[in-house]
Amino acid sequence: MLRSVPTPQDRAVFKSLMFVARLVVAWFLVLLFVALVLADSPPFRHHDVAGTVVLLIFIALLMVITGAVSHLRRVRLVAGRIDEDTLGNRQRRRVEIPFDADESFDLLDAAIRELPRSEEVESARDSLQVRAKVQRPVTYGHRSFGRLDPGTWFGHLRNQIFATVTPGDGSSSVTLICEPEAGAWSDWFRVDDGTNLENAEAITRAITRRVAEKRRHEKARAAQSESEKERTVARLNLLHAQVEPHFLYNTLASAQYLTRTDPAQADHMLGHLIHYLRHSLPLTEDALSTVGDELERTRAYLEIMKLRMGPRLSLEIDVADALRPITLPPMMLQTLVENAIKHGLERKPGGGTVWIRARRDDGTVAITVADDGLGFTGASGGTGIGLKNVRERLRLIYGPEASLSVVSNAPEGVASTIVVPVRVAKDNAETSP
Repeated sequence: MLRSVPTPQDRAVFKSLMFVARLVVAWFLVLLFVALVLADSPPFRHHDVAGTVVLLIFIALLMVITGAVSHLRRVRLVAGRIDEDTLGNRQRRRVEIPFDADESFDLLDAAIRELPRSEEVESARDSLQVRAKVQRPVTYGHRSFGRLDPGTWFGHLRNQIFATVTPGDGSSSVTLICEPEAGAWSDWFRVDDGTNLENAEAITRAITRRVAEKRRHEKARAAQSESEKERTVARLNLLHAQVEPHFLYNTLASAQYLTRTDPAQADHMLGHLIHYLRHSLPLTEDALSTVGDELERTRAYLEIMKLRMGPRLSLEIDVADALRPITLPPMMLQTLVENAIKHGLERKPGGGTVWIRARRDDGTVAITVADDGLGFTGASGGTGIGLKNVRERLRLIYGPEASLSVVSNAPEGVASTIVVPVRVAKDNAETSP
């Protein structure tokens, strides 16, 4: 004959019957022992109390069965199933958390503290342990039989929680124990009406919810950072495009004129223009130039301006070779030089000199462009867009680490200084100063 395989429902019924039978047998043996002891005592020795004792034992066992069945029904409601893991008064959980130990400990501690009726919470961060007591609710209101109910003979016990965090490699795990505030022997006589199962499930849900919430916040921050980066790049490109290219048109017009009047000078001018354009090739949207490249671009620009202004324009550069690999936003140095010529020297009858100087100090490099032109007293009618763009680009690229200052240059003229953090271009990292 073929044996039928027990279904999950059959196994659940069997476990339920065994659970109730265990409680009934334990209580029956205890009550029988008490009855035998009392039967030999003087108050009961000369009275026929056997019928009364049997009746009391029967009532007590009936209450035990009623409490056990209520426990079974509540466990099924809470867990949706009945098995060895859910029936017990003592629950153990292991939860994996994708955070480091300190962050996991904070999640665990908060979840336990927010548990209803939690009290006497003790947190030990160094040992990554949390202990707490939890008042056990009377799940079905007041007990009908009061002190006659065997379930109350040990007093109204509390539940307790013991949880530890085990560090891992970039993650951690939480071991959670929820049990009655009594020794394991009490499990033979009492049920917890599924309250420790509720506590274990509630803490597990709270940790899972907090992990998911933190992940959502991280994704939102990452998306926001990516969006801000895209907006920043777009704004930088716009600011970069606003650098005035008028001198290119003027240079080409001058070269066209010189080809008819002074071909040699026209050749020199076009040579400097080619050199300038070679150093002005577009970079990637988020790449920086270097002090050396910007000096070469600016020098080519100044050579073109010297051909246009003649002896009215002089140039002095004092920049150490060790500073040339340091990164610098493109066109920024030239913008300061353009300002010095356009607003300081072009309108000055005798012209003047442009100084470019760079100094390194405590992790920063200061690049100064100074002139001995008209200074702030000479109303040049400029709009200030160039300097505004420089400040905005410094803020977008470096934040508070960079600055631009514009002051009077004694005895005359203006000095503009850019301060940026020392960052060496990747291609020149091996030759970092």
